[in-house]
Amino acid sequence: MSDRINAPFLRNAWYQAAWSDELKDGMLARTIMNEPLLFFRDAHGKIGCVEDRCCHRGAPLSHGKVVENGLQCGYHGLVFDVNGKCVEIPGQDSIPPMAKVKAHPVVERQEFVWVWMGDPALADEAKIVDWPYHDNPKKYPHRKAMMPIKVNYMMMVDNLMDLTHLGYVHTKTIGGNPKIHVEAKMQAERTETGARLIRWLLDVAPPPTYVRAVGFTGKIDRWMDFEYVIPGSVKQWTGALNVGMGAVENREQEGFHLHLFHGITPETETTTHYFWSAANGYRQDDPQATDALYNEIHPTFLEDVVIMEAQQQRLSADPERPLVPIKADYALTHARRAFQKALDEERARMPTAAE
Repeated sequence: MSDRINAPFLRNAWYQAAWSDELKDGMLARTIMNEPLLFFRDAHGKIGCVEDRCCHRGAPLSHGKVVENGLQCGYHGLVFDVNGKCVEIPGQDSIPPMAKVKAHPVVERQEFVWVWMGDPALADEAKIVDWPYHDNPKKYPHRKAMMPIKVNYMMMVDNLMDLTHLGYVHTKTIGGNPKIHVEAKMQAERTETGARLIRWLLDVAPPPTYVRAVGFTGKIDRWMDFEYVIPGSVKQWTGALNVGMGAVENREQEGFHLHLFHGITPETETTTHYFWSAANGYRQDDPQATDALYNEIHPTFLEDVVIMEAQQQRLSADPERPLVPIKADYALTHARRAFQKALDEERARMPTAAE
C-alpha cells in the first residue's frame, strides 16, 4: 500500500526541469530524483544538464561559471561542454577519456526545459508534451511559476485528478458549494498516454474567482477538463458560460476560459517541484486580467500545499496502513493504473543481475 502514495520514480520519461527564464543567469542547480543536477546555458545559447559534481575532486559544478568553451568548475578550472565531456584542463594539453561528468538529455521548447532521467538511447523528443498556448502569447497571455511541495510527486497528480476537494479546500477562490462538486457529472477514462477527466457543473452559481474575472451575474454552466500525461504532466481547460449558451455542445464561446499546465517533477521520494502556467482566454488585451488571474490562482495552490503536506506527514508516519477508496477516486485511479503500467513496462525492460 505504501507504493500507492510514495510512488517510485519512473525514469524513462520527460520531466519538466525548469522554466527557460530560470536560466537567465546562465546556471540553475536543481535536485531531481535525488540526483543533484546543474542546468546551464553555454555561450552559444544551448542548454546542458550535468551532474552537479566535478569528476576531478568532486566539487559542485554549481560553484563554477559559464565560460566561452562551456561550464568551468570553480575549484580547479576544468571546463565541460553540454554533453558532460571535459574540453579543457588548465595546465595540460591532453584530456583523459575518463574526464567527463554524467549528462542527461535536455530539450528547451515552448518556455519549458525538459530532462530525461533514464536511458539516453530511449529519449524520444516526440514524446514531449505539447503546450501550444505558450506559442501565441497575444491570444493566450500567461504567467507561470514553480513551487516546492513536500509531498510525493504522484500525490500531486492525485490532487489534480480528484476535484471533489475543491468545495472543501478552495471555498474562497475556485471552490463554491461542496455539494455541486460531489454531484457533478463526471466522465473519466484511460488514454494512450495516461488518463482524462471531464466534469460538468450545470446551472450553478459562479465561484468568486470567476465573478472577478468576467463579471458573471447569474447562473453558469461550468466545466473542468483534465488530461494526465505520464508521468508528471496535467493539461487543464477550465471554463464557464452563462446558462443557456449551450456550453455542453460548444465550449468555444466567449466566457471564462483558463488553460493551465501542471508540471510535476520528483525532487526526492517525499518532495516535488511543482511547475504551473496559467493562460487566460478572456480580456486578452488587458494585461491586468492576466496578473489578476495569477493572483487568484496562486493562493489556491497554497491552499493545496497546506493540506497535502499535512497529509504526507501522516502517511509517512504509518505508510502501510490501508486507505479506503471512495467513488470520487475513480479518475485518479485511472491515472495511477496508467502510471503503474508504464512503471511495470520499464522494470520489465531492465536487465537482470544474471544478464
